[in-house]
Amino acid sequence: MADSLTRSVLVVGGGTSGNALTVLLRRAGIAVDLVEASPDWKASAGSGITLQGNALRVLREVGVLEGIEKAGYAADGVAILAPDGTVLHAHDELRTGGDDLPAHMGMQRPQLQQLLIGQVRASGAGIRLGTTVTALQQDGEGVEVAFSDGTSRRYDLVAGADGLGSATRSMIGITDKPEPTGMGIWRAPAPRPAGVRRTEMIYGGRCFIAGYCPTSEDTVYTYLVEKARDRASLNPDAYADEMRRLSEGYGGAWKELRTAFTDPKAVNYTWFDRHLVEGPWHRGRVVLVGDAAHACPPTLAQGAAMALEDVQVLTELLTGRDDWDDRLLTEYHARRLPRVRMVVDASVRLGQWLLDGVRDADVPGLMGRTMNALKELP
Repeated sequence: MADSLTRSVLVVGGGTSGNALTVLLRRAGIAVDLVEASPDWKASAGSGITLQGNALRVLREVGVLEGIEKAGYAADGVAILAPDGTVLHAHDELRTGGDDLPAHMGMQRPQLQQLLIGQVRASGAGIRLGTTVTALQQDGEGVEVAFSDGTSRRYDLVAGADGLGSATRSMIGITDKPEPTGMGIWRAPAPRPAGVRRTEMIYGGRCFIAGYCPTSEDTVYTYLVEKARDRASLNPDAYADEMRRLSEGYGGAWKELRTAFTDPKAVNYTWFDRHLVEGPWHRGRVVLVGDAAHACPPTLAQGAAMALEDVQVLTELLTGRDDWDDRLLTEYHARRLPRVRMVVDASVRLGQWLLDGVRDADVPGLMGRTMNALKELP
């Protein structure tokens, strides 16, 4: 194989997938620059994140698993509750990352971001914050990139890991865009009630889903899923009040959790989106990774895992081939598309059943089939 030190990659976006890709490529000896539009490199909106086993498998390669285990919480299975808090069903989850990893871990999203940032900085990658790409000019051998600070540089490959609203995607002429599914979600952190040691969800009541996931020994990530509202009509100063109102009527741990909803700035509201670029994820030597290429509602908690699997597969191909050509990037797309489509479609279907009020939906069957398939390596 050609000397990897002669290869250079620009990673656009310093979120979960962009950071992970930067670290793994640097570990292989490839020169990497990372540019991030945010000047402070903060995590994206959201109080918590659920990391399934197949996400943890990649994060172990990135070198942050030990930090995740220290900061996060390995939940003891999943339970479905009645609105009054009565446990209707509890089960252990499939270990999609293998038997040596937890089925899932919850953690505070900003802490995951800080762990990844630490690995990026230690990798020796070039880091430019508060910087965006303004133009891409490419030929058969590389890409000339112009930046918002007036500089330019040539790279062998550009990876667009710049999220759901990816500017990279638009710049290379891919017109696919995220589409709302009709659901909205309220999220907020809260202190962990002593008895909460697993992910617990209530289906029904005032919301479609009222759930929470432990994110550390001391915290949980709470969420309330409802029909999507016009976001422009919402008053951010009243977000905490709305979380309390929506959680009224739910029993069990919710009696304690709702008292924590006091700071409107700690509450996040967003819509569920469906996004999947069916056609090629690249144009020439510019390729999409993670949410830039696909995203789904969090009904299976597989969004981060799918993005990280992209990183794993793309890194494997880039570090294992002499020629970074169209065939390589086409193979990346071919390996990822069927698996990602399965997750996106299943995630959307689970939400649509709730929107349509389908009472005899085979939710356990759909979830079981999907998670069983994900036990296979990507």
